[in-house]
Amino acid sequence: MRRVLSLVLPALLLFAALPTEAALVVFGDGRILQVASFRLLDADDVVLSLPGGGEMTIPLDLVDRIVDEEYERPASGTGDDGARAGSQGGGLGRSVRAFEEKTPVNSPYSKEIFEAAKKYRIDPTLIAAVIRAESNFVPSAISRKGARGLMQLMPATARRLGVARHFDPKENIFGGTAYLAELAERYGDTAVELILAAYNAGERAVAEYGGVPPYRETLAYVRRVTDFWTSARTAAGS
Repeated sequence: MRRVLSLVLPALLLFAALPTEAALVVFGDGRILQVASFRLLDADDVVLSLPGGGEMTIPLDLVDRIVDEEYERPASGTGDDGARAGSQGGGLGRSVRAFEEKTPVNSPYSKEIFEAAKKYRIDPTLIAAVIRAESNFVPSAISRKGARGLMQLMPATARRLGVARHFDPKENIFGGTAYLAELAERYGDTAVELILAAYNAGERAVAEYGGVPPYRETLAYVRRVTDFWTSARTAAGS
């Protein structure tokens, strides 16, 4: 672990020097704080700039997730629900629980993906699609928000899921897949848009907006993962 951190910390410190735009910080206890910007101070702390001025430094371990507060306008003529088209149901009409032993998965971590898929009854091609969107299969990845590993788990989420070694491929994949299974249990096996939206923005945001929240980041994330998943399923079928 010490060696992995030595490799990724320079990149982390680079991000620390670049404050980001307005965001919503979701804490592990469900509280939400709007911030003008944030920056990672080091591997363990994040600096939050408050809208009214001033800063506060908190342990990253307290943060469940950070979501860019940038909204996507609904398409003209669609009304307020336009940005959430298809967010109430399954959309793709496929179950995230589909699991076949011989489904091909194009990933250097196919063994770990299949083990997690079998344990939690989640389609291995969906797991691979999430990993591709989150980290592009780089196990030492750290996002500008402090999410870590292949499935980009925040420290608080990783702790809740029992992931002690964030950059261990198997632990990270098992943790992320367990979270997908939790969300499938909550929203239904075919509600892939809601599952992915909650994975990105949190269950509270999905509940608040009654579907996929209109955050530009989350809408793009849902589209990206479902596109990857569709392509993978098509390839598997052929």
